[in-house]
Amino acid sequence: MTFTAGTIEELNLLLQFDSSTLDRGIKVHSSARREVIAACQSLFDRGLVTQPDGGYLTDAGIEALAHAQSLAGLLHDVNAASAG
Repeated sequence: MTFTAGTIEELNLLLQFDSSTLDRGIKVHSSARREVIAACQSLFDRGLVTQPDGGYLTDAGIEALAHAQSLAGLLHDVNAASAG
């Protein structure tokens, strides 16, 4: 199993949410890259965000963000260790 380009876009989009407060959502504008718009629609279709153009994280989205942050942290730590 590998990450597709679409999955990577979804992960990057999830990481745009501020995990320190649930009172802040995001808005993906119609002028955004089509890959970002598609990723946002996919997150909405999966029930992770409240609107097709972003909105707020759902409970499942909050959990997905926590996993995305953990993965990003692990990969960053591995890359930093191998660079040093």
